[in-house]
Amino acid sequence: MSLGGYVYLVGAGPGDLGLLTIKAKECLERADVILYDRLINPLLLEWTKPECEHIYCGKLPKRHIVRQEAINEKLIEYGKQGKVVVRLKGGDPSVFGRVGEEANALDEAGVPYEIIPGITAGIGAATYAGIPVTHREHGASFAVVTGHDKSEDGQPLIDWKALATGIDTIAFYMGVKNLDYISSQLVRHGKPLHTPVVLIQWGTLGGQQTVEGTLETIADRVRQSTLTNPAITLVGDVASLRTQPSWFERKSLFGEQLLFARTSSHPSAIAKELTTEGAEVFEFPRYSTEKVDSPALDVTKYEDILFLQPESVSAFFKWLRDERIDLRNCRARFYVRSKKSQEAVEQHGCNVSNLEERNERVNFLIIGEEQWSKKEIELTETYGKHDFLVSHRETLITSCERTCERLNEEGRLKTIVFPSAESVKTVTKSFLSLGWTPEEMSKERTVICFGPTSKKAAVEAGYKVNATLDTPSKKALIEQLKLFRNQEVIRR
Repeated sequence: MSLGGYVYLVGAGPGDLGLLTIKAKECLERADVILYDRLINPLLLEWTKPECEHIYCGKLPKRHIVRQEAINEKLIEYGKQGKVVVRLKGGDPSVFGRVGEEANALDEAGVPYEIIPGITAGIGAATYAGIPVTHREHGASFAVVTGHDKSEDGQPLIDWKALATGIDTIAFYMGVKNLDYISSQLVRHGKPLHTPVVLIQWGTLGGQQTVEGTLETIADRVRQSTLTNPAITLVGDVASLRTQPSWFERKSLFGEQLLFARTSSHPSAIAKELTTEGAEVFEFPRYSTEKVDSPALDVTKYEDILFLQPESVSAFFKWLRDERIDLRNCRARFYVRSKKSQEAVEQHGCNVSNLEERNERVNFLIIGEEQWSKKEIELTETYGKHDFLVSHRETLITSCERTCERLNEEGRLKTIVFPSAESVKTVTKSFLSLGWTPEEMSKERTVICFGPTSKKAAVEAGYKVNATLDTPSKKALIEQLKLFRNQEVIRR
């Protein structure tokens, strides 16, 4: 009998994070356990809560595939334990996702569940390649068909005659290896040799690639390319509508897949802007933030207060509220080290002073994350005599390292961006825990630093730095990425 547990059978969409439904995202954020497949974008796992358990159910090199029966048993087991369980599948769970088998198993076990649809790859990948699956002048019918099945040779056993003569647009899923067979069967049963065909690999992601041809030529063209599964094969006259790179492929940073180093749990506004420009961005590592109790010391006695992070600002004003201290009793000038911290202070109706003009003879308090309490010498050398107060502590969420590992295995980390010297340290520590050295990670990737300080830290750590920004801004970073793209830099 279920003790409040619930299972969500969720479609993750074709890859682009923005194509996940709101309901699916809410399920991820609530989940106690995630059972996920190979074809889901691993960046989706970064939306789960820190304590969520991630269980991989797909097949990767050096890893065994989890049998469907075992997956069913896990869903039932966790559901009966009273947990919120998400079974996360690429595309739509009802399209070649075996959701019917899982739903039937949950029904028989008496575990409540819900099915959350997702955008299927046959539509999502086609759209991102610039091809509508239906068109008034080119195709009034659309079908999705498996490109392989459980037969001995894996060649799909379907009604080829009905498919070839009765459907205008056909999307074959995971059929690259059977492309010769699929093409010959369609031609044999009535499709013209000149019927347009487009194969789309990693549709909706930065690694999206396409190969175009006809039923007569497509198999040879794919063999001459590097394209493999996962891919969608789109057959029909609508494929002829792709006459140039799609709207997605024309974005200024399309194809850019980068790791943006971070030092806190605060999301980066720059990373968001890069995504808007078409880049695929992984903010790494990921941290959870834990607030600390109100301090015993009187914060109103200080004349100057420096906030090291935006979270420190939030903690300070929370302390004032908790202790019922009127902000007017706080006579301190506020200082910050970043634009985000300045914005956080200004949200409370306060102004920020220039740190370079601070009078070092006045009472000075620095508020920051717990790790900074171990860097008193560094803080004193930089800011002078002061008192230090811990505002919060941040803990690495180790599951983000599994995400990093997956992205690296899939070749989806082409550029590493270090916005600060501290970010070099945090990322390098995680890389080393995964068995990767800085020399190895920068050998075939572009490394960009925001300034001379971060460059110095990166070089000392062992990275080969390809570029250092003149100004540490998102505009400068975007321009540098575009420059690399335009020059077609060979990543070393």
